[in-house]
Amino acid sequence: MFDFIRTHQRLMQFILLILIVPSFVLIGVSGYSTYTSGDHELVKVGDGAITQQQFDQARNNQLRQLQQSNPGSFDPAVLENPQARNALLQSLVDQRVLVETATAERFSVSDTALRQAIASMPELQENGQFSPERYNQILASVGMKSRDFEENRRAELALDRVLRPVATTATVPDQVAERIEQVLTEQRKIRLQVFPSSDYEKALNITDADIQAWYDENKQTLQLPDQVSAEYLLLNEQAAMNNLPAVSDEDLHAYYEQNKGKYVRPARVNVSHIQISVPAGATGGQRQSAHEKASEIARKLKANPQSFADVARAQSEDAGTAKSGGKLGWITKGSWPANLEDAVFALKQGAVSGVIDGPGGFHIFQVNEIQPEHGETFEEAHDKVQAEVRRQLGADRFAEMATKLTDLVYDNPTTLQPAAEALGVKIKKVDGIARDQLLPSDQVSGDAASASEDAGMLSDARVRRSLFSAQSLNDKANTGVIEISPAAMVVLRVTKVTPAHVPELAQVSDHIREVLRREGALEAATKAGEQALAAYKSAEPSDVPEGFGSPLQVSRIDTQNVEKTVIDAAFTAPVSPLPGYAGVAGSQGYTLIRIEEANPGTSGTSMLASLKDDLAAAWGQKERQAVLEAMREQLGVKILPEGEAALAGESESAN
Repeated sequence: MFDFIRTHQRLMQFILLILIVPSFVLIGVSGYSTYTSGDHELVKVGDGAITQQQFDQARNNQLRQLQQSNPGSFDPAVLENPQARNALLQSLVDQRVLVETATAERFSVSDTALRQAIASMPELQENGQFSPERYNQILASVGMKSRDFEENRRAELALDRVLRPVATTATVPDQVAERIEQVLTEQRKIRLQVFPSSDYEKALNITDADIQAWYDENKQTLQLPDQVSAEYLLLNEQAAMNNLPAVSDEDLHAYYEQNKGKYVRPARVNVSHIQISVPAGATGGQRQSAHEKASEIARKLKANPQSFADVARAQSEDAGTAKSGGKLGWITKGSWPANLEDAVFALKQGAVSGVIDGPGGFHIFQVNEIQPEHGETFEEAHDKVQAEVRRQLGADRFAEMATKLTDLVYDNPTTLQPAAEALGVKIKKVDGIARDQLLPSDQVSGDAASASEDAGMLSDARVRRSLFSAQSLNDKANTGVIEISPAAMVVLRVTKVTPAHVPELAQVSDHIREVLRREGALEAATKAGEQALAAYKSAEPSDVPEGFGSPLQVSRIDTQNVEKTVIDAAFTAPVSPLPGYAGVAGSQGYTLIRIEEANPGTSGTSMLASLKDDLAAAWGQKERQAVLEAMREQLGVKILPEGEAALAGESESAN
């Protein structure tokens, strides 16, 4: 993740800036009074309009943002429907309504308010303070001038003043909040008796005539979407590792020696030292005097090695280690000058060296602990070495194969065979790939892509989008190489296009049989449950009938994991007299409810401490929307025929 951010700083800063100015991300960066009408107006808003150009720009921005935030998993097809287009167009209309109102009523923001608003934005702060450097860096990264950004932000704040007071000043009367709290905390003591539909499946007799009748009546619900069959080449680590040449033991041994640190930890010693310093440019006499002092210390320490730490603290001239008794720590073989290393590694544990000429003067060493070389021999590490070498060879081969694959696909645009033969990769074939999904195997005649070992890759939005491009569908051309991940890439080719159709009865008879089985079992369970419910309601009050479970104390905010439909039935059923009974059908059967107690709700529940604020916020949003609707009506918002065509996806620009 951090590597991605470091290598995509411009992208990340752009996304950050988009988050900073959310209201303008769909319509571009501009002052709120700089709209211009295009030749093709879609919606009239007061004296202005939403144009085709603005709508197309908003769609492109929306698509780009979703692709950036969901790389590889976003399918543009989810935006290609009237509902998505209408939501986008209505957001543009709302924005234009705010612009018209703010302009007409002369809403404005002072320079002081603008500066305070920008300085308070967390994205532009460092250590809680506004950072001019960060501000300039972010603007520069997206090529925006500070003047444009500030005018944009001023417009944001001005538009916010149109409706924000409506939303933030909404209140809910105390009596209303208390009543809602009482409703939410009202309790019922219930027992449940379930009639599972699965208990009634075995008794069902579903005939071929039943299946035929259901098919004739509901066949259009079974229509399958446009789908393609495809062949593809998948280049991944496994493909690169196949048929790698054998690696000789000599080469493996050479790799082991070159990378011995991975398998063997070299010998090391824990040492302390005493240093008698010799200043730079010292005379012969000074060096002689220092050597004699060091020799005297070494002689005494050889006689009494246990005093090394005390002597180091008292006489060592290495200020960095003297206070710790001369401790240097662990020294690994191969990390010191040869004369020092030879002397130290020749000592036994606890032994003291003679005087050794080294950096900074003369040194006396003591070995505190010895750890000899240890790890795996070549023979012991053989399999690890072989796997590592093969992995590296595979990575190199993958890079070579990726380059070849790209070239071969380009040189042979309508067949995968040359690439398959050159790379030694098998061509795979699958069926049942639709624009927005991989069809279930029971809806596919052939090898269903959804059941393939590569289903995860084939369900990638980029794969499906490429297969349903005009070039792939019409020319049966290769899709080009699609990089699924750094270690996997695929190229595909459509081999067959199957238009949307209703499958033959034989293909879906098992599916219909299962539908009829579920429906019939649920109907039987519901009938049995309703008969039991009628019997309980007509009987005299008695002890708990057989079949009901343990009592549950439930409320609307503490459901005890009981389904919502059951909770709703328990709280809408009469509570006089008690016990009372209710029933409700669900997807898995029928549930009988025995209501034994009904307790009123209370006020002051801790989990509902913020209820009044939450209600006020929700009410404020409703009032805001109501005012916005009134403003739309006042401005005479009207969708033109061109706008209806754009929503239906019929305009020229929509494609």
